[in-house]
Parts: sequence; C-alpha cells; structure tokens
Amino acid sequence: MEERAFPAWSWSVEHCLKEYDVRLDKGLSSYKVEKRREKYGWNELAKEKGKPLWRLVLEQFDDMLVKILLVAAFISFLLAYMHGSESEESGFEAYVEPFVIVLILVLNAIVGVWQETNAEKALEALKEMQCESGKVLRDGFLVPDLPARELVPGDIVELQVGDKVPADMRIAALKTSTLRLEQSALTGEAMPVLKGTSPIFQKECELQAKENMVFAGTTVVNGCCVCIVVCTGMNTEIGKIQKQIHEASLEESDTPLKKKLDEFGSRLTTAIGIVCLIVWLINYKNFLSYDMVEGWPANVRFSFEKCTYYFKIAVALAVAAIPEGLPAVITTSLALGTRKMAQKNAIVRKLPSVETLGCTTVICSDKTGTLTTNQMSVAEFFTLGGKTTTSRIFHVKGTTYDPKDGGIVDWTCYNMDANLQVMAEICAVCNDAGIFCDGRLFRATGLPTEAALKVLAEKMGVPDAKMRNKIRDSELVANYLIDRSTVKLGCCEWWIKRSKRVATLEFDRVRKSSSIIVREAAGQNRLLAKGAVESLLERSTHVQLADGSLAPMDGPCRQLLLSRQTEMSSKGLRCLGLAYKEDLGEFSDYYSENHPAHKKLLDPACYCSIESDLVFVGAVGLRDPPRDEVHKAIEDCKRAGIRVMVITGDNKSTAEAICREIKLFSDGEDLRGKSFTGKDFMALSPSQQIETLSKPGGKVFSRAEPRHKQEIVRMLKEMGEIVAMTGDGVNDAPALKLADIGIAMGITGTEVAKEASDMVLADDNFSTIVSAVAEGRSIYNNMKAFIRYMISSNVGEVISIFLTAALGLPECMIPVQLLWVNLVTDGPPATALGFNPPDIGIMRKPPRRSDDALINSWVLFRYLIIGSYVGIATVGIFILWYTRASFMGINLVSDGHTLVELSQLRNWGECSTWSNFTVAPYMVGGGQLISFSNPCDYFTAGKVKAMTMSLSVLVAIEMFNSLNALSEDSSLLTLPPWRNPWLLAAMSVSFGLHCLILYVPFFADIFAVAPLSLNEWFLVILVSVPVILIDEILKFVGRGQRYRVKEKTA
Repeated sequence: MEERAFPAWSWSVEHCLKEYDVRLDKGLSSYKVEKRREKYGWNELAKEKGKPLWRLVLEQFDDMLVKILLVAAFISFLLAYMHGSESEESGFEAYVEPFVIVLILVLNAIVGVWQETNAEKALEALKEMQCESGKVLRDGFLVPDLPARELVPGDIVELQVGDKVPADMRIAALKTSTLRLEQSALTGEAMPVLKGTSPIFQKECELQAKENMVFAGTTVVNGCCVCIVVCTGMNTEIGKIQKQIHEASLEESDTPLKKKLDEFGSRLTTAIGIVCLIVWLINYKNFLSYDMVEGWPANVRFSFEKCTYYFKIAVALAVAAIPEGLPAVITTSLALGTRKMAQKNAIVRKLPSVETLGCTTVICSDKTGTLTTNQMSVAEFFTLGGKTTTSRIFHVKGTTYDPKDGGIVDWTCYNMDANLQVMAEICAVCNDAGIFCDGRLFRATGLPTEAALKVLAEKMGVPDAKMRNKIRDSELVANYLIDRSTVKLGCCEWWIKRSKRVATLEFDRVRKSSSIIVREAAGQNRLLAKGAVESLLERSTHVQLADGSLAPMDGPCRQLLLSRQTEMSSKGLRCLGLAYKEDLGEFSDYYSENHPAHKKLLDPACYCSIESDLVFVGAVGLRDPPRDEVHKAIEDCKRAGIRVMVITGDNKSTAEAICREIKLFSDGEDLRGKSFTGKDFMALSPSQQIETLSKPGGKVFSRAEPRHKQEIVRMLKEMGEIVAMTGDGVNDAPALKLADIGIAMGITGTEVAKEASDMVLADDNFSTIVSAVAEGRSIYNNMKAFIRYMISSNVGEVISIFLTAALGLPECMIPVQLLWVNLVTDGPPATALGFNPPDIGIMRKPPRRSDDALINSWVLFRYLIIGSYVGIATVGIFILWYTRASFMGINLVSDGHTLVELSQLRNWGECSTWSNFTVAPYMVGGGQLISFSNPCDYFTAGKVKAMTMSLSVLVAIEMFNSLNALSEDSSLLTLPPWRNPWLLAAMSVSFGLHCLILYVPFFADIFAVAPLSLNEWFLVILVSVPVILIDEILKFVGRGQRYRVKEKTA
C-alpha cells in the first residue's frame, strides 16, 4: 500500500516522533509493527511480473515481413499436401519450401525471446543494492540484526560507519559530532554528503538539499546516528527509481532501422497484393470461363487445378518479393560491428543499438565519472612567499589517485623550505584516508578529499634526501610484489612516524574544520588543522612565511589570501585551508583519556576555542578533474553535428566550470539559457523547455534528480532527436532505459546502470562514445548498401515472375529455387558488404535524420531499371532455350532438345489440344536422358534445363550486382572491387554453392535443376555482365544531377 506523503525533512524531530507515534528510547511495540505491516507491506522492492514465455514467442511473430512469410508457408504447405501425389516431387522434397520458411521464423523467434529475457535484469540489480539487516529498537530492546525487509515506518534504526541504509529515514540524533553519507550513486554528487538533524523549511526540495534524510541503498562513510524510518519498499527513492525503470522499459521504441524495415514490410505487402491481383486478372480466363447468354454470363466453368496453380504463382511472388535472408544478414553485420566496437572498449549489450548509435543527434552525459575521473585530485596550492604581501602558487598535474600520475609543475623544492614541510606534514598526518589499486584503477578508502591530500604529500616528497632514495627503492620493489592491491605511500608513512596522534577533533558544520593533536618526537604537542579557508582565517592570528618564520596576520595579508581563494573557486576548485598551533595550553601535555582536559574533547562546542590562535600555512584547490581525452571528443561531436548536454547532480558552479574546461562552452560565454538547475528547468513552461532544448550548442543541467534526467530525455525524443544517455549511478538508470541508447560506465558504473544500458564503456571514457558513433555510422552505411543490394535482387525476381505470368509462360523458377537464392546465394555477398571500408569524412557530416529514406526515389528508380533487366534476362534466356537454336553464335541445341514457337510456349496450357505435337528426349549433364510419355510434360518436367539457365542467370547477375553495391555513387573505376576483398571471397562462395546444387545429384533433385555445359555457362555470363554497365551509366547520371544541384545552391 502507498504510504502517506509526509515531508519529514521539513518538520522537527519531535514532530516526526509524534507523527509516527514512537519514542526514541523505546522504538515501536510488536503490536504497532504488525498493524503497520498490514498497512504498508514489507520493506522490499516489488517484483514486476515478467511476460509469460508464450506471449514473448507470439510477439516475435508480430512483424509484417514475418506475417507475409507465414501466409506464404501455409499456402505452400497446403499446395504441397494437395498436389503431392500428382507432382514429380515426393516425400520430403515436396515440403522443402514450407519447411525452410518455418525454420527461418523459428530461429528468428528463438533469438528474439532470448534477447527479451535478458533485458530486465536492471530491477534485480537494484535489489542487490538493498540492505539485508539493521540495528533496530523494538519494545525497548535493541535488535542487532533485524532483517531489513521487516522494517516499517516509525521504526528506530541505529546506523554506524560502513552500514548500508535499509530504508528512507529521518535523522533523529547524531551520536558523533559529524555524519557523512556516500550517496553519489543516487544523487550524482561527487563528494560524501554531510548530514544533520535540523529541519529544512521547504515542503518541496531536491534530494541533495534533504540534509536531514538518509536514503535506502546509500552508505555511511563517517559517524554514527539514530534515525526514524519514513518510507519503505517501493515508496523509498530507490523504489521510485525502480518504478521509473519499469515505466521507461514500457516506453522503449523501435530503432530507426526497425521502423524503416517495418515501413518497408507494409509497402511490400501492398505491392505483393497489387501484383498478385494483376497476375490473377491477366490470367483469370485460364481457370474461369463462361458463355454469354443475353448479356449475362452462363455455364460458368471453374478449374480448381488451374486456380491452385496461380495460387502457387502468388506464393512464388511472395517468396521472390521478401528478402528472407535480410534478418540473418542484419544480425551478422551488427554482430561483426559489436566485435569491432569491443576492440575499442565499447561493449554492446543489445545488437540494434549499434545502428542507433550512427544516427545519434544528442548525447546527454553525466558529469561525475564520465566527463570527469570521479577521483578528487589537487590541481593547485598556494602559500605565502618571503613576506606577507607575496604568495606562491604551485600547479599540480595528474587526475587520479595514482601518486605516480603527474607531479608538481616546476617542482624544485626537494629540499623543502620550512613552510612547505609543514604543509606536507598536515596533508599526510591530519588524514584518515587510504589508497588501494583495484585492477587497473586506483581507488580511495575514506574521504576522497583526504585521499587527494595524501597523493599531494607523495608528490611533494620528503626533505631528507637519504630517506627520499630509500622510499624510491621500496616503490620499485613494490612493483614486483604479488599483492599489487595495497599502494605503498612511503612519504606519508615517513611523516606519520615522526609524530603520534593522541586526539581527533572531528569536523562539524559550525566551525567547518577538523584537526588532530599529535605528540612530536621531542615530547611537546601540536595541533594540525584543515578546513574551509575563510573559517580558518577567522581563527588565525599569524601566518607562516616561506622560511618558517611567523608574521602577524594583518588586513592586507588576509585580503591577499582571500583573493587567492576566490581565484581558485572561480575555476571550480574546492578550497581547503591548512593551519597549525604550537601553544596548546592545557592540551600541551595531553596524552590519553585519563588527562583532566579530556572532557573538553567530548564536547564539540569546545572545539572552536581549542582551534583558535592558529598559524595559517596555505591552501589547496581540489577538484574532480575532467578526463584528458574529453576536450577532443567534444570537438569531434561539434564537427559531427552532435549536440552534447551535461546532466549532473553536482552543484551549478562546479558543473559550469568543468563544462568551460572541456570547451563545451567558451571561457567568456554567457550561460544564460544554457545552464539550469533541474528544478529551475522544470519550472519553465513546456514551450520554454522545448525552445531551450531546441537551441543549438551545449547545455548543462545541475542538481538534477532521476526524474529530471528522465523528463529531459523524454522531451528530446518527442522532439525527434535520437538520444544517447551516459551514466554510472543508480540515479541514471531510468534515463538510460528510456534513451534510444543507454551507455553505462564499465569500471565505476553500478550494476543497476549496466543492466539498464544498451552499451557499456569498458574504459569509462567519453571519447570511446565518439569512436563508437563513427563505427555506428559506418555500419549503417554498409547495412544500407546490402539492404539495397538484396532489395534490388528481389525486385528482379518479382519482375521475372510477373513477366512469366503476364506472358503466360511456364514458371521459369519455382519458389524453392527463389528461396535458395534469397537465403544462401545472396547471403555471403550481402554480409561481405558489411566489411566495406568507412567513408573518410564520416564524422564531418551531420547525423542522418531518423526519418531519412532508406531508399530515395532516385535509388528506387535505379533499382527498378536494374530489376527490369534482371527480369528480362531471366525470362529471356528461358524463352531462348525453348525457341532458338543459337544466340550470338552459341549453339543451344547440342543436347538435342526440341524447339517450339513462342506462340506455343505462351499457350502451353492448351498443349493437349494441339495435333501432331511431338518432342524428342534430350540429354542433361551426367549422361541422364530426359524422355516424355506425354509430350505436354515438356513444359513441366521437361523445363528443368531452361529453369537451370534462368536460375544461373539470376545468381550471376546478383553476384555482379553486389559489385555495384560497393558504393551508392562511386564508379567501380574509382572504387575497385579489391577495396573489399571479403566481397570477392563471398562471390566465390556463392558461385561454389550454386555449382553444388547443380552438380550434386541429391541437391539437383531437390531444387529441380540440371548440370550446365561450358557453352551454356558462357551464355549465362554473357547475359549477366551488362548489369554492371547499366548501373555505371545510372551512377554517372546520378553524379551529374548532384553536381548540378551543388552548383545551383553555391
């Protein structure tokens, strides 16, 4: 049941306890727990009912091409069954055609069902993020490991460092001075977030602003607290994300190519229907005759046998018109594309997304972890120089937690001055973070800012030259150790060993600093502090100069330090001040909890007075830096006409600074109308939102929640854009699912994001997307080439059958032969066209529009001309064999077959009424003699050689036509066939397969063909070659037209 919306964040703790009728020291009673469970249910994510298997199977047949094939297979089966006894075919041979068609459809359905069942694992991955148990107060007793699913609103839960939050909860009390949670996967914030108990006086506010709430699936990184459960199960923020993922999966639309092929299927259905109708109208007198009596038809005679014969022609038409091999060739081409992409670190999870990438018009990118490294690093630091009016700025290279990644620019301070030594000591000692190596990625334990300070300390080194060499040697040895996961921080260890930590003053939001008390080797105590620059400056009375001497902090000095801090902040850097104190008063001899001053350390209110009269040392500027390759990738996107939009959960100023740095925006560019918070953008009217999104150039949306991301993606899709969405967090999953292509990060990405995506980046690199887009464009161009090739072949087959029916000739090819050509003979060349080399300027063209025609009117006209030639050639050679003794000097009657008149061939159905009609037996290859007990069989069983000639011409023409498909416009003289050696190999395979069915008796019987002589092969090639010449002329005309259009526009 849905819980009542109660804005717990905007009410005091007392009000929340009253609302849930619970006491902080007692918890809920067992009775109340049962009552609430009846009302709210279990604290678990709902399992969406998957589609049953039978429905998944049926959906695979909900496709126009498949439906036409099903009807063709059914009619073919009926005819085979009805005429099995009458025809020459027997047993299995009669059913080859329907069997092959059904086999294709079954294989297609199996692949489809397998893809569908793998598609919804994202929801399962979300469940893995849920906590399994928690510390809960019930009936006045603390239950240490109550299963998380048993929690109900009102439960009192205790959280400690490392705990995963089991439900959405309101913080009631802090048990430590600070509490930080890692919630980047949910909100996209780069840093762990500081939490408190104070109410936030806003009824509607973004997740990031709810600083007194903890959310299910996030982790406690620092501190301890007591909370009141507010939302459970599907009403938690993670539950809402599950709903959004499910809704997005329901909204999944077909890929641009699928839409085009479906559209093509619908037009094909209409075309087949019209052609079948015309064939029936032309031939209706052959199966329906009548006498006219007084102007009305009488004595109607209907021939069922002739009617089913024309049914068979309709089936042949369907088989000829549908490129049955197309689904297999598209799958093969996409699979080859995915292999190429995998080599470039882009792992494709869903095959059709390869093609979708090619027409991407907008890339919506997350910032943290995608454009940036998601690893805090120090970019620069400053200290004072020799006097209070001068400062020194040091720039630091390196963007990861790897201490060897980069270094300090122009660093000559190996023998560090006193000021830099203190700075290095504070960075190394006032620090609880660690670094480890996870395979090829360096990661931090503890706070990312502290890990970055440790890396800085390593880059600064130590002042002792002998020790410096020793550390370098130990690092070299560490490279050869079996355990490479622990990262040895030799410099930090050296600083830590020089002093012993005796107390910690934790960070709090009032004083905005943290510090430690350390005992030096000499025996005296010192305080080392770090925190917000302005906060430390307020409590500092002196500054340390480069030589280690102290100077009083006056107004100009304070102003200089603040101006340096402002400069850093304007670059999107997070500033952290460093300070120390030597005169600690009553804490100067503090050693343990038994010391009389220890009670002051238990009260955070005393920390300000302990951290007063500080000596300011310097400040560091940290950031989550952009990846090195991103700048070039953004430029590539601009050239390719792809717009980039950054959608992040981070704050506005940081997001804008990063976008300027990666050159999405220029340095002085006015960002009004280009930079919004998620809340501000959603507050605009729908027309203003569309106007903003449709303007050219980049955009940045900061403080974005999951619903904002999803809404932006939905709007872009409604505007006709093809959207690629990148992300790594749970908060990105709904938008990844909704986008035309969702791209997840492979290294830093959560399992939820990966499962919701279509593609995973193995290297988490934005630039990999750009190379994947180029590959997608290349694949689409190649697919277009083989789709056109296959369709042009089918146009030829349809025209040949239409001509046969229109002229009243016997069938020059039977459906099983056409099926062989479409599936087997056309398959290898079509697949090989997928290996065409990419165009040189493929990423300098704007993305193709999703409604661009697969075949435009000029290309359709070209293929109608080619198809007409195919039809005339295949029917023409059939007529030549029956009616001519020789053609162009080639003897056609060497096998001894009988010649007939064209008029006889056109009226072969009336053969039984002809007087004195006789035919001689003739010889086919292999010494087989074909003789006839009934002369009329010469036009049915006797047409085997003529059919073989027609089939061979069709195969040969289609091989030569595949050379035409190498390029849509370029001549074979400028783009020779050996540019794609795979195509030449595929043509050889196809010819080999054709020879196999001609010269192996078993296959020759199934396909009703006979071996050809050398003379006959020569004629076949002679009739087929002109197809290259015809297309070269048409390409020349097309190039001329385009050149004239260019001149007019210029």
